[in-house]
Amino acid sequence: MRTDSPKTIYRKDYTPPSYLVETVELGFDLDPACTIVASRVQLRHNPDSKSRDLVLHGEAIELVALRMNGRELNPDQYIIDNNILTIRNAPVNVLLEIETTCVPMENTTLSGLYTSGSGFYTQCEAEGFRRITYFPDRPDVMARYTVMLRADKQQYPVLLSNGNLLEEGDLGDGRHYAKWEDPFKKPSYLFALVAARLVCQEEKYKLKSGREVLLQVWVEEGNLDKTDYAMQSLKNSIRWDEERWGLELDLDRFMIVAVSDFNMGAMENKGLNIFNTKFVLANPRTATDIDYSGIEAVVGHEYFHNWTGNRVTCRDWFQLSLKEGLTVFRDQEFSADMIGTDSGRAVTRIDQVRTLRQAQFPEDAGPMAHPVRPDSFVEINNFYTVTVYEKGAEVVRMYQTLLGREGFRKGMDLYFERHDGQAVQCDDFRAAMADANERDLKQFERWYSQAGTPVVSVSGHHDGARQVYELTLRQSCPATPGQRDKKPFHIPVAVGLLGSDGKDLPLTLGGKALGTTAVLELTAAEQTFRFEGVAHAPVPSILRDFSAPVVLEYPYSDEELLHLFRYDSDPVNRWEAGQRLAMQRLLSLAQAVLDNKPLQLDDTYVAALRAVLTDKELDAAFREQCLILPSETIIAEQMEVVHPQAIHSARQFMRHAIGTALRAELLQVYGDNATPGPYSPDAISAGKRGLKNVALAYLLVQPNTEAVKLAGEQFAAASNMTDRAAALSSLIHSGADAGKQLDAFYTDFKGEALVVDKWFAMQGSAPHTNVAKVRELMKHPAFTLKNPNRARSLLFSFCNNNPSQFHAADGSAYEFWAEHVIKLDALNPQVAARLARSMDRWRRYAPALQIHMRHALEKVAAATPLSNDVMEVVSKALSN
Repeated sequence: MRTDSPKTIYRKDYTPPSYLVETVELGFDLDPACTIVASRVQLRHNPDSKSRDLVLHGEAIELVALRMNGRELNPDQYIIDNNILTIRNAPVNVLLEIETTCVPMENTTLSGLYTSGSGFYTQCEAEGFRRITYFPDRPDVMARYTVMLRADKQQYPVLLSNGNLLEEGDLGDGRHYAKWEDPFKKPSYLFALVAARLVCQEEKYKLKSGREVLLQVWVEEGNLDKTDYAMQSLKNSIRWDEERWGLELDLDRFMIVAVSDFNMGAMENKGLNIFNTKFVLANPRTATDIDYSGIEAVVGHEYFHNWTGNRVTCRDWFQLSLKEGLTVFRDQEFSADMIGTDSGRAVTRIDQVRTLRQAQFPEDAGPMAHPVRPDSFVEINNFYTVTVYEKGAEVVRMYQTLLGREGFRKGMDLYFERHDGQAVQCDDFRAAMADANERDLKQFERWYSQAGTPVVSVSGHHDGARQVYELTLRQSCPATPGQRDKKPFHIPVAVGLLGSDGKDLPLTLGGKALGTTAVLELTAAEQTFRFEGVAHAPVPSILRDFSAPVVLEYPYSDEELLHLFRYDSDPVNRWEAGQRLAMQRLLSLAQAVLDNKPLQLDDTYVAALRAVLTDKELDAAFREQCLILPSETIIAEQMEVVHPQAIHSARQFMRHAIGTALRAELLQVYGDNATPGPYSPDAISAGKRGLKNVALAYLLVQPNTEAVKLAGEQFAAASNMTDRAAALSSLIHSGADAGKQLDAFYTDFKGEALVVDKWFAMQGSAPHTNVAKVRELMKHPAFTLKNPNRARSLLFSFCNNNPSQFHAADGSAYEFWAEHVIKLDALNPQVAARLARSMDRWRRYAPALQIHMRHALEKVAAATPLSNDVMEVVSKALSN
């Protein structure tokens, strides 16, 4: 916890470690109340460092003994200051023997070594290893680890660590041991151990090379029936990495362990991935289609880290996107390839675009805005953000767009050839891409160093006499904290032209035929591109497949958008045309609410939706995406001054108007998209359920007897969690009396923690749930702040997904927010800091709301003690 002003860490101040670690031997005597950790670390002076000071990090641990080269060090031979142990003028070669103790049962931060249920678990990224033992805890210090675990055999029958199991046996006193060795060098943040009463699903799996490996998914007893999909996803990930990238699993075994108390989604520790149960456990009774999709993506993500993150890791934490952005891109491509159809790929891409607009674009425009490669931080845990992850993935995707799939693979191959076993920088990845393809990508570096979302403004001009169509592109980027003036980015803009018949026109640029989609490279503040042989004025389809994470400005008319919405061959831009049509109307309706004018929705837009809804040639999942209106958060980003109540009223009116006007079609679609028979999470079945359930939600925007009956029947008869949860959620969000269904749902699933999380989340995000109701729900015996999943299910759902109630005019929800940020901070600063982010855009709201928001932020800022995690967020929010 913070006791003085937090220190800012700057990328420009990086210095190489003074000592490198060659080998690490760790011994654990595991006890919840006092775990003893003994380490033997072989170090040598780093010739790239002028310093001979040996620097070790430690936090929330007690030093029992310290020996250097066989001699005990007295307290006057080392310095411990602000969680750093320093040995001045150390020898060139050092053997350190250290004994420390820690108290895992009291570690509510869930960083380092902690207990969950009846077991021990670790989380060492980013700086958790220092909570286990004193060590140069930085990612550019890589070493080989051997680990001995000792624990009570009856209480902790399973003992796991990284790498390969060397030996195990009894100690003769009711305790047992297991010795593990990781043959590959790794940084300390990838260390892991698990000691618990677990069961596993395991399979022998033959790699493409013919080598056989052991795959294990470890869970608590009673959850073994929920591991099949995670195991299948793991096998799919291994095969995909071999086929798409030529990358093979390098260990003899690969383990996944599920734990219910976990701050993140999962962690890629070498060979021993520790997962939040949310991304492992699934069967049709308890998991939705979205849960299944999330498991596939996260299992893939963590497995893919074995090469992009573990074999090649980060020099320092400023380079976090080097592994995370790249690996998110890889898991996105994996998920798309698993669907295996063009329409399926498009739907996954639409989900990614929605996430960017929902979460990343607002971050880019707020006080926590930072480049994909940040220049500074106070607390690194605050930079596990959508900018580093999702925008970082978009930066990687742009390499592939610019270089082509084959060129991108050449760059990846060179990257591994150059840097396997090293800790490197984002610039090294860019250099590999450039060198492998003989391209100058120096300007592309600005995607890493400049924050903010670029704006690309486009104008078109057709010269019928010369049969030339000109597109003029201009780029700019708003000022962000610490960066007022931005230089031009290197932006790939994929473009197509549609004729009056809706068909793609062949493109010729500079005398070169380019097919029907051209990737224009915008590198200057303004450039004009001239397409030849265009006899009639086309409708441009700009930024196809969302080829760059930018805001596109083009003065589309309604007629042009309707043309694109009906005909565009690029499904992402077809969906985008519908979103633009919807956004225009939503903003007009919100203004009408503010002006106290009557609300109306035009027949033209409704007719366009009807055409898509009833077009059976279109994939069901794509039709579902077209029916989902921009969220209240995305709408707010388009308003100069945010009025949450007006936005909510406008969106609810539009949903009700659509539901009323398309009632017959929605009922037809609802009936046509039933999925009888055994449940399957495959893309086609999931798409049908998604379309059916979005139709149900429209029918229930304002409850009526028929729709309520329909939802009640679906809830009662559902054979899978997707349909049951969708029916209950629609009832709750409509304001209908769903008390019986809520009680039945909880009674049926009170023993399933992840389903109880859904129960809380549905209520927390319902527009009729006010802060008093949230306080009431927090008194439920199943609620606790100590479990991150449970805290997120209710508090985060209310504060982030229920804007009309969170922004209540009296400011009561802001007071609630401040109170619980402070409470969470005392337990788990990482979770508290994420909740604190709910208010970082407060200056964009109506003045009356700003007064209450500022008061709540100041209340948190004044709290003592306060972690660096939370202080960084609220201080940046309050600063000018």
